[in-house]
Amino acid sequence: MSSIPPASADEVVPFTADDYRARMTRAADSAADAGLAGVLVAPGPDLVYLTGYQPTAITERLTVLVLAAGQEPVLVVPTLEAPDAEKATGAAALTLRDWTDGKDPYAVTAPLLDVAGRFGVSDNAWAMHLLGLQQALPGTSYVSLTEALPMLRGVKDAHELARIAAAGAAADQAYGEILKVRFAGRKETDVAADLAALLMRFGHSQVDFTVVGSGPNGANPHHEAGDRTIERGDMVVLDFGGLKHGYGSDTTRTVHVGEPTDEEQRVHDLVREAQQAGFEAVRPGAACQEVDRAARKVITDAGYGEYFIHRTGHGIGVTTHEPPYMIEGEELPIVPGMCFSIEPGVYLPGRFGVRIEDIVTATEDGAGHRFNNTPHEMAIVE
Repeated sequence: MSSIPPASADEVVPFTADDYRARMTRAADSAADAGLAGVLVAPGPDLVYLTGYQPTAITERLTVLVLAAGQEPVLVVPTLEAPDAEKATGAAALTLRDWTDGKDPYAVTAPLLDVAGRFGVSDNAWAMHLLGLQQALPGTSYVSLTEALPMLRGVKDAHELARIAAAGAAADQAYGEILKVRFAGRKETDVAADLAALLMRFGHSQVDFTVVGSGPNGANPHHEAGDRTIERGDMVVLDFGGLKHGYGSDTTRTVHVGEPTDEEQRVHDLVREAQQAGFEAVRPGAACQEVDRAARKVITDAGYGEYFIHRTGHGIGVTTHEPPYMIEGEELPIVPGMCFSIEPGVYLPGRFGVRIEDIVTATEDGAGHRFNNTPHEMAIVE
C-alpha cells in the first residue's frame, strides 16, 4: 500500500478498467480461498466497488455480477439497461450478458454457475432473485458476503485513501463552519440542515446523516434531529457524514452552548481520553477488539462503563458503515489500509451525552493515521 495522502488531499485519480479488473479477480480468488464456487453481486455498494456500475433505478428485473476464479466476469443485465451498463468504467473488464422482458433471467444466469456450488451473495440481493436461482439450480447454496468475505472492500489502496482523506477534510471544514452559527434558540433540525448544506458546499455528493442531539436528546446515540429548541446550557452532539468522490466521511464532535458545568467538562474530558486510547491501540496485527477494549477501559475505570452502550467503531469506504467492526469478540487483525471510526461515548439518560469520533487507518509504519483533524476539546458555541 502506498503512503497515506495528507488529510487535506482533494485530488483524486479516476478508477480505471484495470482497477476494477483487479478487484473482481481478487474477489473471485478470495471466494475460492474461502471454499466458495464464486460470488454473486446485486446492485448496491459491492457492485459499484467491483465494476463502477450503479443502475439508475433498482427494480424487480435481475441484475447480477457473476465472479468465479478462472472465469471471465459476467454481468447479467436487463436489455433495456445494457446501454448504461456498457458505459461503466469496469465494463471493459467483463462480459455483458443481457436478457429481454418475457424471458427467464435465471435460465440466462444458471449456465454461469456451478450446479452444486456454494456462492457468496451480496447482502442487499433481493430474496426473489435468490429464490429464483435456487429453483433453477436446486443443488446450489448461498452465504452472505459479509459473513463469507467480510474484508472484500475492507483494505483501501492509495487512490481510495485519497478519497477518504478528501471526504474527511470536507467534513472537518463543515465542522469549522458550523461552530460559527447560532445554536441557542434554534431547533435541532435547523442546525442539521446547516450541516447538510455545509457538507454539500464542501463537495459531498450525498449526505447520509446529520445527528444533532441537544441536552437530553444527546443521550440517544442515533437521535434524529427533531423540533426541540436548543437552549443555553445544552451539550450538543454533532455526528454527520456522507459521500464525497464515492467514499464516506463520518465524524462526531460534542459542543456546549455557553459554559459547561464541571461534570459536563469532566465527562467530555473522559470521552476525549478514551478516544485517544482507542487511537493509540491502532497498529497492524492487533485485533479489532483491542481498539474497543482500550477505549472502553478508560470509561469503565472512571465508573461510566454502563453508559457506553455501543461498539467503538465501524469500517467505512463506499458506504459510511461496513466491516470491520471495533467491538469485543472481533479478532480480525488490523492491516494497513483498513479504515474505520473510533467513537466512544458516554450517555446519561435524561441529561446529556458526549461522543467524539474520527475516521482512522493503520499505516505500514505501525502507527494510526487520522482523517479528521478538528480539535477534540469541547467547543463553546452561542
